Amino acid sequence: MQNKTGILILTGVIALLSVYYLSFTFVSRSIKEDATAFATTKSGDIDLRKKQRYLDSLWKEPVYLGNTLQEVTERELGLGLDLQGGMHVVLEVTPADILRGLAGNTRDPKFNEAIKKAQEAQKSSRASFVDLFVDAYKEVSPGNKLASLFATSANRGKLSYQSTDTEVRRVLNEEVEGAIGRAFQIIQARVDKFGVSNANVQRLPGTGRVLIELPGADNPERIRRLLTGAAKLEFCEVYQLGEISAGIEGLGAYLLREEAARKAAQTAAPASGTAAKGDLASQLASGAKGDSTKADSAATGSALTQLFVPVSQNQLGVYLKDTARANAVLNNPEVRALFPADMVYSWDRKGFTTTDNREILPIYFLKKPGGQAPLEGDVITDAANDYDEAGRPEVTMNMNATGARKWAALTAANVGRPVAILLDNQVYTAPNVQNEITGGRSSITGQFTVEETKDMANVLKAGKLPAPTTIVEESIVGSTLGSEAISAGIISSLVGLLIVLAFVVIYYGSAGVIADIALIVNMFFLLGVMAAVPGTVLTMPGIAGIVLTIGMSVDANVLIFERIKEELALGKPFKQAIADGFRNAYSSIFDSNITTLLTGFILLLFGTGLIRGFAVTLVIGIFTSLFAAILITRLILDSYTESGKTLAFSVGWTKNLFKDSNFDFVSHRRIYYIISSTIIGLGIISVLIKGFGLGVDFKGGRSYVVRFEQPIATTDVRDALEAPLGGAPEVKTYGGTGVNSDQVKITTSYMIDNDSPDSDKQVEAAVNGGLAKISGNKASIESSQKVGPTIANDLIVSAFWSILLAVAVVFTYILIRFKKLAFGYGALVALFHDVLIILAIFSIFNGILPFSLDIDQAFIGALLTIMGYSMNDTVVVFDRVREYLNESKGKKESIATIINNALNSTLSRTAVTGLSTMLVLVVLFLFGGATIRGFSFAMLIGVIVGTYSSLFVATPIVVDTLSKDQDKPTTPGTTARIDTVPADFTDNVETPEEFSATAAKKEKKAKTPLIRPSQS
Repeated sequence: MQNKTGILILTGVIALLSVYYLSFTFVSRSIKEDATAFATTKSGDIDLRKKQRYLDSLWKEPVYLGNTLQEVTERELGLGLDLQGGMHVVLEVTPADILRGLAGNTRDPKFNEAIKKAQEAQKSSRASFVDLFVDAYKEVSPGNKLASLFATSANRGKLSYQSTDTEVRRVLNEEVEGAIGRAFQIIQARVDKFGVSNANVQRLPGTGRVLIELPGADNPERIRRLLTGAAKLEFCEVYQLGEISAGIEGLGAYLLREEAARKAAQTAAPASGTAAKGDLASQLASGAKGDSTKADSAATGSALTQLFVPVSQNQLGVYLKDTARANAVLNNPEVRALFPADMVYSWDRKGFTTTDNREILPIYFLKKPGGQAPLEGDVITDAANDYDEAGRPEVTMNMNATGARKWAALTAANVGRPVAILLDNQVYTAPNVQNEITGGRSSITGQFTVEETKDMANVLKAGKLPAPTTIVEESIVGSTLGSEAISAGIISSLVGLLIVLAFVVIYYGSAGVIADIALIVNMFFLLGVMAAVPGTVLTMPGIAGIVLTIGMSVDANVLIFERIKEELALGKPFKQAIADGFRNAYSSIFDSNITTLLTGFILLLFGTGLIRGFAVTLVIGIFTSLFAAILITRLILDSYTESGKTLAFSVGWTKNLFKDSNFDFVSHRRIYYIISSTIIGLGIISVLIKGFGLGVDFKGGRSYVVRFEQPIATTDVRDALEAPLGGAPEVKTYGGTGVNSDQVKITTSYMIDNDSPDSDKQVEAAVNGGLAKISGNKASIESSQKVGPTIANDLIVSAFWSILLAVAVVFTYILIRFKKLAFGYGALVALFHDVLIILAIFSIFNGILPFSLDIDQAFIGALLTIMGYSMNDTVVVFDRVREYLNESKGKKESIATIINNALNSTLSRTAVTGLSTMLVLVVLFLFGGATIRGFSFAMLIGVIVGTYSSLFVATPIVVDTLSKDQDKPTTPGTTARIDTVPADFTDNVETPEEFSATAAKKEKKAKTPLIRPSQS
């Protein structure tokens, strides 16, 4: 092996980087445990506010290698919603309301009819809402132009009565897209307020939807309210500190008394900069009345500046870690009474960092008579980023007539003073007014970057049109269910790993120890890379991906070891056998892993949420397992050869286990075709009679996981909920192994088309009301999920296309790699065979087995992974078949015999890999927990079916196809050409009966060196 030193250095670098990135996870977990211990009361309860204050106090403080707690938290390998609880939401910006705003809220019945038609069509179409609306309007009002609706004063400069329908369509699409972008920006700002770590906010491409994941969020109602509320843009006057100096002085006195009450004044030593801050605080309060002594004034100023830091002569700020305390102080009734009745406070949307790496958030004191801003964002007609005369970035905005009048009065009263522009009660900017502004056109200049002016223009336009958002998908996981999932995941991973490690050693002996070392290195690198990739979180399907990676990573070592055993059986020296074994295994290893990698990329492309977590783990696991098997295993084996040692690749009972195998896979292929066709046929009948158990994400509706104090029958729950939900819901056991379980999953379509903000609360109240009727068995909702009908349809469509894409990609790869349609046909038939068999099993046994067999996103992820695994197995077999066909040129053997010999030669690898993968999936099925039981069952059945199809479907299809090609008569003037065997090969094609009679004789040839001549 060349470049050993380089490989050792690379391995060391990866190991050090893995340790570095994983260390952030351990440090973060340790600090959170300290926070929990600090907030735990004597009774064992946890004071969540006290815990949060502990974390806030360290949020901007260096805690590890110069990194603040915020930076440590951002770099940790976070846990997904299913492992720690939290909330997953998909918001959809409502384009119908945007069009209504663009049309000036017209009451035209044709307009409203077209809107309704477009909303109905959107449930089954992937076209944009604007296109659907335009088509519907032309249908209901064929003689009218779109410009008659949208050429309003608000759209002046963009549309006129002479605008064509094409121009109007373009403008409408631009405005809707812009509104969606603004909504995304606003949602991002709102999510920052939740204070959760590893929050994920992203736009879903090609849709008006935004995905939000908030791990650890524990107040769903507050989140719903903040995410779906309309954006509120306001313009407010700003109080100068001198104008509220009496209140500022009173605030300092209040803080001083608060300090004394906590006996903190006696222990607090003034910092080096306190005197200066106290002097500034005294200046800020210099206009206050009172007869306090200088000492009292200094003490008051010191108490004030310990919490409120002077930013400038007219503004205060607060250290980010102290904002929670500042909010509590300013909302205290005693403090509120110190300031004018029309004064409110708002925080700046972003702070600044001091020289000592501490972040300060400025605070503004605003005038809002009666709690109402003098001017709101509904008067804005347009806003854009531009450049002033000096070439500096600026923002321009236009107002309607009403806004222009109010804006002129507001600016005239505040010349030389700032006016704050707020969005959702956060100050985005507070520019100084230079002079009265009339006409409604203004420009905002300052030390802005181009990106800042673009953001500010978006903020100003947020008030122009209503762009309300609707929750079309929602999933809430309780912390209890999450902690149970963590335990289940850890147990299943450890048990699965130990079983595989033991199995490999039992089968391969001392060589198995080397494979185990490579497997452990693989797992370590996998976790290290996951921790290093920003935004990666560990989910329950991700743990399933790790467990599956454990099984699949054994495959590469098995391929290598089996090849080395073949080389040793040919009498080669140990060193040469290792070199040739690795070289001959590369083709199978790379081909099999590339097919699985392709399906992993398709999962990344189409998957969302938990399935994406599984795909990330799977893709990373493929790369790390290849690195460990090919390089780490080779380094260890080469160290044996260099020291003159040899190594056994089997133990007594496995030495000749598959050596003399002579199974007849090919001649009885018609029987296997009949078996598979029968299962698929029964599945079709089952689908026609009872269909599938569709999950809520494919049929729409709401589902709730409910835990009872005692086991309960699903019929009792169904009967209790039938009246409150207007019909019997679907009730299944969840996590149990029998008819009765203490957890059930309830699925209902009750009020799913109701978009009102209170609909979720109403349905949950109905469920709780029905459950309360069950006496003597208290129930609590542990998690919930909601999927609207539109997104359910989109998920079905994307699932369908993802399966077709996976089939097309794998077929293309097989065709390119093996250069014969026969292999492509075999792979294609095997893929469809596996998909249809799994679907048949899930339909036939749905409602019979004591766990859920719903077809949902997790099932589609499992199905795509099964396809990848099946191709992994099939490609390894095809690789050996191709090798045998090439070696058989010039020999008088039939295709059936050659291929049967190839299948027998790979039987050891197929059995070991299949068994090791099935072992970890059995562990995952038994210990992985209720949230993933259906997923792991699909994977387990898929591995069995995939192994079966590789041997009894895919390869027999190759036999039939090659035999048919061979039997085709040649036309006059042409010469028959057979790539795999010589010209007299046609005369030697055996029927199944002839094959059976000569199988033993042919097998003797398979055992000679002629099967695979030495390549040394």
